[in-house]
Amino acid sequence: MTMKTTFLFFAFLFFLPFYSSSKDKSTNPIPSKVQLHWLDTERIMFVHFGPATWQHREYDNLTTPLERINPTQLNTDQWCEVAKSWDAKMILFVAKHVGGFCWWDTQTTHNNSMNTPIKRDILREVSESCKKYGLDLGVYVYPGDGDWGAGIGSGGITTDPSKQEAYNKVLRTQLKEVWNNYGPIREIWFDGSCKIYIDDILTPHLDEAVVLQSPLTNLRWVGNEDGIAPDPNWATLDSADLKTGVSTAFHSTSDGDAYAPIECDVPFLKNGGHKWFWAPGTDSLMMTREQFVDLYYKSVGRGSVLLLNSTPDTTGLIPSAHVARYKEFGEEIRRRFDYPVGSTSGNGKVITLKLKQSESIDHVVLQEKLEYGQRVLKYQVETSSDAKNWQKVVEGTSIGNKKIDFLNSVEACYIRLTILESKDKPRIRTFAVYHVGVDMELNEQKEEIIRLGGWDQDTFGKEFSDYEIDLTPYVNEIGEYELFFRTIARDRSVRGSGLEFKDWKLNIYGQEHPELIKAKPYRFFITRSQQTLDDFKTIFKVQAKSTGGSSIGDIQLRRITY
Repeated sequence: MTMKTTFLFFAFLFFLPFYSSSKDKSTNPIPSKVQLHWLDTERIMFVHFGPATWQHREYDNLTTPLERINPTQLNTDQWCEVAKSWDAKMILFVAKHVGGFCWWDTQTTHNNSMNTPIKRDILREVSESCKKYGLDLGVYVYPGDGDWGAGIGSGGITTDPSKQEAYNKVLRTQLKEVWNNYGPIREIWFDGSCKIYIDDILTPHLDEAVVLQSPLTNLRWVGNEDGIAPDPNWATLDSADLKTGVSTAFHSTSDGDAYAPIECDVPFLKNGGHKWFWAPGTDSLMMTREQFVDLYYKSVGRGSVLLLNSTPDTTGLIPSAHVARYKEFGEEIRRRFDYPVGSTSGNGKVITLKLKQSESIDHVVLQEKLEYGQRVLKYQVETSSDAKNWQKVVEGTSIGNKKIDFLNSVEACYIRLTILESKDKPRIRTFAVYHVGVDMELNEQKEEIIRLGGWDQDTFGKEFSDYEIDLTPYVNEIGEYELFFRTIARDRSVRGSGLEFKDWKLNIYGQEHPELIKAKPYRFFITRSQQTLDDFKTIFKVQAKSTGGSSIGDIQLRRITY
């Protein structure tokens, strides 16, 4: 080997660890223009308003006559003004919820706002107000319909198969009415996915809109209604998981071949409760300004988009106490992050920010140039007063759309970002530092492990037998759960001692939902995406047998938290 060849070989080895830690740029998925536009919204205001508002429930139980739905003060300009007060850039309007009532002039059902005393096309008014205030419009149309027996979690499948073909036509007509007549629509929201074939009518809108859930989805639900994203937060996943239409943040992987960022939805009324629709006496459930800021750090500050709800009351207006709280939230975020102490951008492994003079800093905000994909896998931030002696103040993994890190206040003139691992050449859109002047400590979610039971050498035989667990008392919140068969001891004199499983099933919302359960060795991951007020049981069924020698263990359940 010549000296020149030897030099090149060792140079190659020097650079290899930095750029070979994952797939190369040819396989790193790139977000589309509509995904990039959506990520830049950062904050979206959900609007839940419907017959359930008059019923003081979370779901329309079809008991409210249309003549009672009379929001005489309804003003969609007010909704937009509230959204602007906390810098939301989109309103996502629930135009049709579970019961089937429609807030637009539809030809598919009498159950719509044109047949109420106000006789107004509210979706039209929302669309016009959004244009007036420079906001994007997103629309939620529930794929099911209580009038047709396609209830909670149905995805549009009717309990009476003889009604399915007729309901398919109804839903497809409703979607075409909304998407074709009220645009531009920037986000299409399917709660719990859509099982009716709509690809042909949805595809023409994919150049303008992102889609949450359904087989053509290009976004992902975070997997909870807490408004909290994971850290690290990878916008990539395996395309096979994405195509299920119900993938969540749980399916994220840094080397995935598909790009689908995370949306974090959360009720406004969640301080000791959980309400998506207004009801009397619920102002005590309003989150505080500090709680909203905490959510901002855990959603936007982890590279996701925050979808924060609003609840107009029966007048049609967002209550004044709510209006004031949104305003406080917006003012605090602007106070913290509108004026950086210093900022820069750049490409490459090391980027140094030099301030004009030594300043106190306590926050670092990073963003990648996502038109090149999410590349950074690991990074650190250091500070110095002389560019010679450096102190590490931050270390992290994912950056993506935005990463907000806070630290103990430090005086610095130089701040250095070093990308320790990356899929390809790092491209940094924003490297900014701030002095917020607030001692930071994020509220951590408590994880509880519940013991559901156990097994011993007599529980399972050598042939498969049915095993069932009633999860109803435990899987009672929106979120994702891990059911774990934890082996405590096994007969190690016999190779392969343990359990084997097959034919696992999940009965939830009154029917089987195979798409909501995923199996790994000794583990089953369950997603509950719908909250029901009815007495539906959640039942896990599996066939299990003992393999090899005997074993004993615990059966445990935990709700996955971030």
